[in-house]
Amino acid sequence: MSLRTSRFTLDPAFAVGAVDPRLFGSFVEHLGRCVYDGIYEPGHPSADEAGLRTDVLALIRELGVTAIRYPGGNFVSGYKWEDSVGPAEDRPRRLDLAWRSTETNRFGLSEYIAFLKKIGPQAEPMMAVNLGTRGVSEALELQEYANHPAGTELSERRISHGDKDPFGIKMWCLGNEMDGPWQTGHKTAEEYGRLAAETARAMRQIDPSVELVACGSSGQSMDTFAEWEATVLAETYDLVDYISLHAYYEEHDGDRDSFLASAVDMESFIDNVVATCDHVGARLKSKKRINLSFDEWNVWYMSRTQSEVSALDWPEAPRLLEDNYSLTDAVVFGSLLIALLRHADRVTVACLAQLVNVIAPIMTEPGGPAWKQTTFFPFAQAAKYGRGQVLDVRVDSPTYETAKYGETDLLHATAVRAEDGTVTVFAVNRSQTEALPIEVALNGLDLTQVAEHSVLADADPEARNTLAEPERIAPHAADGTVLEDGVLRTTLEPLSWNVIRLA
Repeated sequence: MSLRTSRFTLDPAFAVGAVDPRLFGSFVEHLGRCVYDGIYEPGHPSADEAGLRTDVLALIRELGVTAIRYPGGNFVSGYKWEDSVGPAEDRPRRLDLAWRSTETNRFGLSEYIAFLKKIGPQAEPMMAVNLGTRGVSEALELQEYANHPAGTELSERRISHGDKDPFGIKMWCLGNEMDGPWQTGHKTAEEYGRLAAETARAMRQIDPSVELVACGSSGQSMDTFAEWEATVLAETYDLVDYISLHAYYEEHDGDRDSFLASAVDMESFIDNVVATCDHVGARLKSKKRINLSFDEWNVWYMSRTQSEVSALDWPEAPRLLEDNYSLTDAVVFGSLLIALLRHADRVTVACLAQLVNVIAPIMTEPGGPAWKQTTFFPFAQAAKYGRGQVLDVRVDSPTYETAKYGETDLLHATAVRAEDGTVTVFAVNRSQTEALPIEVALNGLDLTQVAEHSVLADADPEARNTLAEPERIAPHAADGTVLEDGVLRTTLEPLSWNVIRLA
């Protein structure tokens, strides 16, 4: 039985908001092989003079990432920034409690900044400070070392380490997941809110223009969700610019229908955090608006992680969290990107966690090749074509029943209008078996042709790219997509991610 046609209308008079380039950020944590044997592998045939893999750098540029959050993640709650500066051979080895690993500190703060510069000017630093085992004074010392031009002990120390120019870090995360009992130095909302406020106030004394991210809940399922945000923001509302959200999704017990609807939860999470932020603002009678930093998101099979980590005995750069993503995972991943774009008016920073090897779109083999996971393609396409004004998309779609989220639309979509007037539609068909016809009415848009309709789909929902078959999955062109008399008509393949560019 064929599905009825899904419909929506695009009109430039009805826009959600402009896409902030930081929506296409990513995340590099000292976890597993993200840094070592990932972006940094001295001795690799492609390594440059700094030990960075140039094949990986090329893929990162193609991926199109902007802001890159560093150095954690859970890692940051035991991080001593002083260990990561100065001559690499003199840096201490430390136990990393977060991932039961040994940190060599061979890759540190200076190397991170140099890495960003090699990606390009769009790669902006987003530095996390340790508010788990450390506090205000250490955050100020790191800020002074990184950003003060010269003339103080810490700025002169940076210069003596070979970095004459300050790093110019504008965006800072005030700790990481401090609501989580797993976090080294875990705190109550009251404890964290007070510490974050004092840290923010002090950092603004050095530089009033810094952009600060307060820790929100580690997930909507946390027992303290919303109450945590309200308590933290009551202390920090006038001192911070963003509150963070983290969310990961995986398929549980073969319930693929619910997994494909994961973005329903993500959009609910965003809406609920926005409501909490605005409630606190109203209570404080503030005209300021707090935006959202969705600085960890991805598909992650977390159910496997605890046993992996607990089995470790402090190795260097172990193979951890190296999920190999299927076509199904990529379709869900694309739907999560759509959710972020649909809330671009409030989600102005987002970081795909993570960048290389660890639940990542890019995989590497030590001494060997680097390749693209299935999730690489939706991100690269969204980062390239999802720039401009997000148009308000309200679909009339056939639905299906899910165990977790109830009745859910089969079509998940958004559209972005670029400065030159072209429009890109991003769409997911959640049906695992049926093609989905769609019609899009274009009002007030001077568009006459379909420039491209790219599809990520496959007859095998479990198909994936591997070391043995690195190009098994890639986007292909769709047939039969037409734009006539102001109406776009096409049919979306079952279980597919679609990018339709109109000019």
